[in-house]
Amino acid sequence: MVNRRELDPESGPGAAFGARLRRLRDERDWTQEELGVRLGCSGSHVSAVEIGRRSPTRRFATAVDRVFGTGDQFERQSLAVRQTALLEGFPEYLGHEARAAEIRLYEVGVIPGLLQTPEYASALGDSTVKRGVALREQADERVALVAQRQASLGRTPLPLIIVVLDESCLLRPIGDDALMSAQFTRLLEFSEQPNTVVQVAPFSIGVRRPMTLPVTILTMPDRSLMSYAESANRGHLERDSASVLPILTAYHQLQAESLTRPASLGMIRHLRKGTP
Repeated sequence: MVNRRELDPESGPGAAFGARLRRLRDERDWTQEELGVRLGCSGSHVSAVEIGRRSPTRRFATAVDRVFGTGDQFERQSLAVRQTALLEGFPEYLGHEARAAEIRLYEVGVIPGLLQTPEYASALGDSTVKRGVALREQADERVALVAQRQASLGRTPLPLIIVVLDESCLLRPIGDDALMSAQFTRLLEFSEQPNTVVQVAPFSIGVRRPMTLPVTILTMPDRSLMSYAESANRGHLERDSASVLPILTAYHQLQAESLTRPASLGMIRHLRKGTP
């Protein structure tokens, strides 16, 4: 076949998805255009997915499963492809987060995903699309991922969730006033749950602040520790409990320097009313 690009399924999740798609298409002797008609898209779209130039959306993968009668195999495989758009270490972290007995968060500049309203998460996603950092499909997947992570918090037994928010998380406006007001309400409702603690680390801590970068610390059911932190371009999942202990100590120091729970909630209430 003229100009038929060879595919290496070992080169990554996208290549594996594309190679499998092409193999099943070839077995039926369909052209890309013929498969596109069955999937409800163009032949050029099929081509772009096969050679890895375009990531398969969940909708596309579901249609492929329907056409080839493969259950949900392509849908599940497409998740691995889309997760490559996430920072290194984060997909693995999510699996541990969903099983953790205790979750400790420290965030700077933005409300953490586990506490975001759908509108807040969508506003952040819209921003990444406008700045050209992510495609619309990727932004939508990340918003859906926020909802999935939040849903997992309702598991039994309930995990203990401790959140320390840098004051910048509250003062950085995302969207309009109504969106921020709803987000503050969400924080207050979250703090009322029996398994949660929310504190604010005010700017006034100054040099006494023991942590400057966001971090998440997980205590697993067997009491082992993990931590996850991100830089601009990559994430790091630390699985060695001994290495995580100093981070946990710094987190306890941060809590001691932060506002008390009542004072933290009082600050959030004032901000919701528009009173700095």
